[in-house]
Amino acid sequence: MSMDLQWMVLRNCSSYLVKKRNIKKFFSMDPLNLKNVHSPRYCGQIHKKAMAVEPHPSGKGVMLLYKKNKYQNRPARNIARVPLTKGARRTMTTTKKFVRSNRYRRDLKMASLRRASAILRSQRPITPKRSLRKKPE
Repeated sequence: MSMDLQWMVLRNCSSYLVKKRNIKKFFSMDPLNLKNVHSPRYCGQIHKKAMAVEPHPSGKGVMLLYKKNKYQNRPARNIARVPLTKGARRTMTTTKKFVRSNRYRRDLKMASLRRASAILRSQRPITPKRSLRKKPE
């Protein structure tokens, strides 16, 4: 089935669609949607090549998820998971190399890098700020 036809079917009746009152933009709970916006560009169900970034279960690092073309008819084996737990810079370069070397969707590169960066930033420990005290005279 073509991508446009799939989008016409999923546009109004997707199980991942989230509509809120007084908000014109619809959201998506699709696991392969990088921006969680219900649009054909980011919809992971209709694209043959879709990817996502989610936090690692251990709480350190991220998991890179992507669709395998080999298992299109097997939903359980369709999504491959790659753990990236070695550090922030290495995670970013691995994500960039994955998009470039596998000829994946270049339009998702920046969104995946921003998502990974936000996840890694949220996993950092919070250091308390020092309060400036006046010296007693």
